[in-house]
Amino acid sequence: RILTLARTTYAGVNDHHLTELLAERHGIRVSRKTVQRLLRTAGIGSPRKRRPPRHRRRRERMPQAGLLVQMDGSHHPWLEDRGPRLVLHAAIDDATGEVLAAVFRPQEDAHGYFLLLRHLIQRDGVPVAAYTDRHGLFHRDPRTPQSRALQLEGAIPSTQLGRALHELGIRWIPASSPEGKGRVERLFGTFQDRLVVELRLAHACSLADAQRMLERFLPRYNARFAQPPADPAPAWRPAPAHLERICCFKHRRTVGHDNTLQLDGTLLQLRPGPKGRSYAGARVDVHAHLNGTLAVYYRGQQLSVRRLLAPRRPIRRTPPMAAALPHPRQYTPPPVDHPWRRPLLATARRKASEAPTVPFS
Repeated sequence: RILTLARTTYAGVNDHHLTELLAERHGIRVSRKTVQRLLRTAGIGSPRKRRPPRHRRRRERMPQAGLLVQMDGSHHPWLEDRGPRLVLHAAIDDATGEVLAAVFRPQEDAHGYFLLLRHLIQRDGVPVAAYTDRHGLFHRDPRTPQSRALQLEGAIPSTQLGRALHELGIRWIPASSPEGKGRVERLFGTFQDRLVVELRLAHACSLADAQRMLERFLPRYNARFAQPPADPAPAWRPAPAHLERICCFKHRRTVGHDNTLQLDGTLLQLRPGPKGRSYAGARVDVHAHLNGTLAVYYRGQQLSVRRLLAPRRPIRRTPPMAAALPHPRQYTPPPVDHPWRRPLLATARRKASEAPTVPFS
């Protein structure tokens, strides 16, 4: 029965995971060594081919939970051929190996990392440092030229995630290589081995199905692989009261003469301020929250706004090539009695009268 399940339902599952699935789903409680011996005797090899490890210096875990959080995104066919290709964003605690938050997204973007930050801060608190790769979502290349407005304001150019980490007081540590953040890399290796099978068994074929399966999978994974820290005293800091105003997208806009502003095709109308005040020409901050709502702030005070229907821009149709080319001008010679010809005619008659007459022989 074990060999039949290994060849059909659990094809491609590693020995450890297969042993756990046999006990959980079928009540077959055998050791991993027994499963491994049966599979190798039947000619079923391990699905994971391991290369000989390179010599590296071991970095000890952080002593307290919350001192360091590793975050990354994994591009992998999580749904295989049943659905779209997704990217898994995950955050793991360096001291305990516990997966603090994970979310599926259509692509690796700042929205996914904002969801990770908000979830782990609401659950545990603010970590001391975040360890990520050098993705352009976290920092801006200093060689990139600044706009004239940023130069005049003296603002330090940063990305949306870099700005949020700075406001939260989280130290950003960039990794020089994938091996530097080995904990989250090994996490994705385990997920690509186990979570893909769990998604297949749950018949997940969409992003929503995958997210629901992931939320049921994480408690089991943490109970199996998480370990207690060396120092039981956590290093998490209290979550700020205005977390939604930090984990969002902030944009600087100038209010028009009609007290309106636009953001990504959305037209907002500012209502009059105290004593009918106008905000025309003022520089305001527009916060795009993760739930799709917008808020406008002027000098720290939230303004009352109303969303309008943005006027549709007329579609400029490109004329055909033949119609775009100018028509060639046709030359029409002026008539003989045209005023332009009168001086020429008078000169020709005078020369004809002055010319000597040559008799024909």
